[in-house]
Amino acid sequence: MKPHRPGPRLGSPFPLLLLACSFALAAYAGVRLFAGDRLAVALWIVGAALLHDLVLLPLYSVADRTLVRGLDAVGRRAWTPYVRVPAALSGLLLLVWFPLISGRVAERYRLTTGLSPDGFAARWLLITAVLFGGSASLLVWRVRRGGSGSA
Repeated sequence: MKPHRPGPRLGSPFPLLLLACSFALAAYAGVRLFAGDRLAVALWIVGAALLHDLVLLPLYSVADRTLVRGLDAVGRRAWTPYVRVPAALSGLLLLVWFPLISGRVAERYRLTTGLSPDGFAARWLLITAVLFGGSASLLVWRVRRGGSGSA
């Protein structure tokens, strides 16, 4: 006779509830999104996936590999996250807000929201500067303290 083994411990039901709520929110957003022009939305999703996989992924993979090799060549490989993190966050913000940063949907944005689309590029540049400045400040602080960024 085999000894009884208890099943996996599930813990709190809160994460499961949170997951169910996120699926419900995603389903609601999907229904609202596809209520309009279904073909255009489907083409946009497929196009975005292809653009990411065939163009963007190779570009930022090469950029990251170049960064790591360059910092490794000067003996500062531990500094990689101090460039990677602000670059990734800045790139994500650029990707999300690109239509407004580029000005391509300025008139539609103005008509829909009643707000001015001016200043998105300047604010993105300011956020990018703050991200890199904060990362550089943290690196300087850790190097002076003799922490993990000193290698």
